[in-house]
Amino acid sequence: MKEAKNISRTRAQESSAAIEKMYITMRHLFNRGFYKPMGVSGDTLREALMTLRPEIYGNIADEKVELKGLLYVIERLPLGIEECRFINLTSDEGYSKSHFQAIVPPKRKRNCYRIDEEQMNIEITRGRSDIYDILTHLTFIFIESHKIKDRVLLDDGGEVSRDWQKLEQAVLQNEKLTLVEKEIAISHAANILGRTFEDVLDIYDDFGSNELPDRFLHIIFWLGKLAIEEVVHNNKRTITFSPILRERLGHHIHGEIWATNIKEVLKENQLLGRPIHIISANMHSVMNSIFAKKVLKTTFKGKSDFDIFEELSKPTANGFRTKVVEEALKQGMISLPETVGTNIDVQIFDTAKIDWATSAFPEAYFEGEKPVLIVMDYAFGEQAYETVDELLKPYKKNIFLNIQSVSIMGKAGILEGGKGDIMIPNAHINEGTADNYFFENELTAEMFQGNGISVYEGAMVTVLGTSLQNRDLLKFFHESTWGVIGLEMEGSHYQKAIQSASKIRKSIPKDVKVRYAYYASDNPLETGSTLASGGLGTTGVKPTYLITIKILEQIFNIN
Repeated sequence: MKEAKNISRTRAQESSAAIEKMYITMRHLFNRGFYKPMGVSGDTLREALMTLRPEIYGNIADEKVELKGLLYVIERLPLGIEECRFINLTSDEGYSKSHFQAIVPPKRKRNCYRIDEEQMNIEITRGRSDIYDILTHLTFIFIESHKIKDRVLLDDGGEVSRDWQKLEQAVLQNEKLTLVEKEIAISHAANILGRTFEDVLDIYDDFGSNELPDRFLHIIFWLGKLAIEEVVHNNKRTITFSPILRERLGHHIHGEIWATNIKEVLKENQLLGRPIHIISANMHSVMNSIFAKKVLKTTFKGKSDFDIFEELSKPTANGFRTKVVEEALKQGMISLPETVGTNIDVQIFDTAKIDWATSAFPEAYFEGEKPVLIVMDYAFGEQAYETVDELLKPYKKNIFLNIQSVSIMGKAGILEGGKGDIMIPNAHINEGTADNYFFENELTAEMFQGNGISVYEGAMVTVLGTSLQNRDLLKFFHESTWGVIGLEMEGSHYQKAIQSASKIRKSIPKDVKVRYAYYASDNPLETGSTLASGGLGTTGVKPTYLITIKILEQIFNIN
């Protein structure tokens, strides 16, 4: 009889199970309608996040407070969220027509409304991925808030440390702190956070703004204050999901309105019957790639195309960008700013109206009718399926769109290489389920060689959320026979919509071409290169435009 093996799970397996548990738990809590994140109902979510220990949240399992992770999260949540005991996730329920002012986080396009001193409403219009994103971020900051509470609460009666009392004085004085007052407050905050004075000083200004220079102290105080009240007075923070949100979610309400608006505009401009190419990208790279060279060639005389693109990407370049937009509008571009809650702007380019001789693509060649380009801004996670699925459906059930190609240019985490490198996928694998979508990519790694940028080709994993990046799980995907080169949030959702429309529903041609290419925004396997380490800066300009140009050259039949 063989001796039974001592079977133990690897960290990758534990991490995979934790992600699955979080996914199931979040759906259960959504169906339930409410929960208390730091109460019994939030136990499973907290435990799963602590097991997972995502790279983006740094030292979440340590006693000291994680500062870079906190900054990453705060930039994606509405101003004032730290003061609110009640957080209500809603659908688009008409608050834009009220006196409430929309609060939009700096790094996430979502409308939020401060209802009163205790309640923040957050609109969910981009599907389940938006909920996963918010709930994991909130779980993280609540865990951190209890770390603060543990370090300042001296007994069950509510007695607090001297450091906490001094921090409270600094925050509640409601005046801009002098340099001396600020450094005294930082000293007390550092003790509370288990961090050095230098640690806090280095990140302090990143939390602030011109209007709120001392916001860092404000955030730490309010997170700690609500955590103390949870323990001393049993005033638990509560997250609720509005009945309308629970009723609407998953039914493509916003995606259907968004897609119908685009088709109505195509009809108004007599473009419905023309060959159509859909491009998911940002709202500047296609337009700039075609028109910027002509508009700015005298201003930036002697500079390369990529130098011009880099100049256009600077915050001070509003005047130059306006000139390019004006030229694009003259030559057939139609701008459709988002109005229905998807947060996805759209540009439509009628290539028949472009003066190709003066454009950046004078060799463009078309047989038959000239195509139409529909450029849509980046979708968010599962929203990619909702929007593209609706866009690929016929107009009014019987007018089929002549979709020739769907091209996706996005940013993603890379598992081999560094920020600014390019990834060319040949398959998308869903994290947690191993559902996979193989496709023939019209783009190849060879097309990008010789430009001073490293290029990687292989499968990519579509993750539940960037905030759940886990080193052990990603190492498994990269080093095992899956051979994954990177991770992103939308790929499999786009491909699911394209395959169902072309292969099953037959609403678009079955030989529709697909193009996927990503530039690396971070490397979660490399310390100091996670998303929490900061943005790409100008590093992302060259790969963004290189990918865009290669997509356009194929559409414009330039060899």
